[in-house]
Amino acid sequence: MLKRVVQIGLLLIGGTLGVLFLPYLFTLSSFTSKPMVDNPYVAAVLGALLLYLLSLFIADPIVNFIKWMEDRLLKAPIFDLLFGTIGLMVGLVVAFLASFGLSALEIPFITSIMPVVLSILLGYLGFQVGSKKRDEFSTAVFAARNSNLKKKDGGEAAVQPDTKLHKILDTSVIIDGRIADISSTGFLEGLLVVPQFVLTELQHIADSSDSLKRTKGRRGLDVLKRLQTDDGPSILITDEDFADVAEVDLKLVRLAKSMNGQVVTNDFNLNKVADLHGVAVLNINDLANAVKPVVIPGEEMHVVVIKDGKEHNQGVAYLDDGTMIVIEDGRMHIGNAIDVVVTSVLQTSAGRMIFAKPKNGKTAKTH
Repeated sequence: MLKRVVQIGLLLIGGTLGVLFLPYLFTLSSFTSKPMVDNPYVAAVLGALLLYLLSLFIADPIVNFIKWMEDRLLKAPIFDLLFGTIGLMVGLVVAFLASFGLSALEIPFITSIMPVVLSILLGYLGFQVGSKKRDEFSTAVFAARNSNLKKKDGGEAAVQPDTKLHKILDTSVIIDGRIADISSTGFLEGLLVVPQFVLTELQHIADSSDSLKRTKGRRGLDVLKRLQTDDGPSILITDEDFADVAEVDLKLVRLAKSMNGQVVTNDFNLNKVADLHGVAVLNINDLANAVKPVVIPGEEMHVVVIKDGKEHNQGVAYLDDGTMIVIEDGRMHIGNAIDVVVTSVLQTSAGRMIFAKPKNGKTAKTH
């Protein structure tokens, strides 16, 4: 069907070109027959016939080129097309203004050829700049909006926005889910960026044959949906990828460098890799540990011993936030609620562990 449309189009173009140019060619050649020269219908038929014969050879390449362009446009992100079109329009306006200035020179070559050259060149450059710099444009618009909101009464200067507006989420922090609660509280500023390769990894996890992985993947997709619908920072889905890098962690580090952003994760290894590359990291586990109640040696607590520990006669209990308490000589109190005294606290990026011993060695009443 498309090939037929191309051939019909070439027929119409051939007929038009025949009416416009064939009479002049007849005049310059040995064909001096007046009816042939002056009859536009003959010229149109001859032009259409010539283009139709030519279409037998060029129709397939044109159809393939149209399909290739259609495939590229369908795969391109909508924001790339939007900002690319805006850049194209700006380039064409600049080309028109430049051509208008060159027309004053009254040089035939410049006034006739240069407008076409400038339109093609500046239009192409405008489209490329608009599509490639869309993230920077969106950040600039977001920063300008924030600065206007932060202006004080009386016309004072706006507060300078943070230079690191992009918060790039990795797979682990999305599956964890706590990022949605943190976002809704307003503690995260800027733009939350979710790369397409992270979405692809989440989809693969959600489609896994393992039921546990499948549940985690679906929970991650639900968390993203919640981030898009709840009040809080805006979500940006970016298709920027790095084909020369296979590891998702390294892609996140590269993306953070290109956007001058921060990686949000709870993956201890990614945290270390990002630190080595000089990329700022927001670790959700570090945040969770920072907001836990402070426990100091000598403080008394009332806990329920759940199970025995790794060492001899140790018992294990847990606080409401999941912090593990290792109780010396607590094995005999398993299943009972007892008062304990904190002896020491071990704090790491992986979590916090509290060491304690029973108060006076006495067991409290069982709940």
